[in-house]
Amino acid sequence: MTQEISFRSDVTVELVKHSAGDADVVWAARVSTKGDQSLDDVSSDPAKSAGLINYLMRDRHGSPFEHSVFTFFVQAPIFMWREHFRHRMASYNEESGRYKKLEPVFYVPGPERKLVQIGKAGAYEFVDGTAEQFNLVNEETKHACSVAYESYEKMLAADVAREVARIVLPVTIYSSAYVTMNARAMMNFLSLRRKVDGSHFPSFPQREIEMVAEKYENEFEKLMPLTHAAFVANGRVAP
Repeated sequence: MTQEISFRSDVTVELVKHSAGDADVVWAARVSTKGDQSLDDVSSDPAKSAGLINYLMRDRHGSPFEHSVFTFFVQAPIFMWREHFRHRMASYNEESGRYKKLEPVFYVPGPERKLVQIGKAGAYEFVDGTAEQFNLVNEETKHACSVAYESYEKMLAADVAREVARIVLPVTIYSSAYVTMNARAMMNFLSLRRKVDGSHFPSFPQREIEMVAEKYENEFEKLMPLTHAAFVANGRVAP
């Protein structure tokens, strides 16, 4: 019996643990001038050192930002992961289609997703599609995913190995992974994967990875408000 297929147009990003705060930046930076006396800054009020954080960001002294660490649980379509894994400054552990049956959960663009690309590579923009185009994408995606998953289940039922059966599945199927990165890596990711006015170096990310980046940034801003403010004030350039 074919398992019921479901479709989503969102991503899941959950902060599962962290060791992150603006104070981490302060004591890590001050060891260069204060040595062991910088230990006094471990429990200090980072708000008193907002100027130091901004200086480090402005002049791109990046290593003090590496002492704050975030770990996220993320669920997103595989085609998003193929872009995410290019960021080699993060650590990853992903679910394996060799060892577990992949669930029939697939991504389909929501009605707000821009569908039409205008212009050529390096000089293009995306605009809204028509209702007819949206319906076509929706219908064809659901049809292709349904057929593919049915083939996957037929091979599993015939005792074909999972690592072989999965070859028919499209990259719109969801996968999950733990992602661990430090604050410096976080800012590098955000600088490349969010389109934000005021960025010194404009970026044009695919929408689905930007959806993940938006959720990362929400947690980053909550846990490290001074660092995030300095990042934004200095043109969203990673130190």
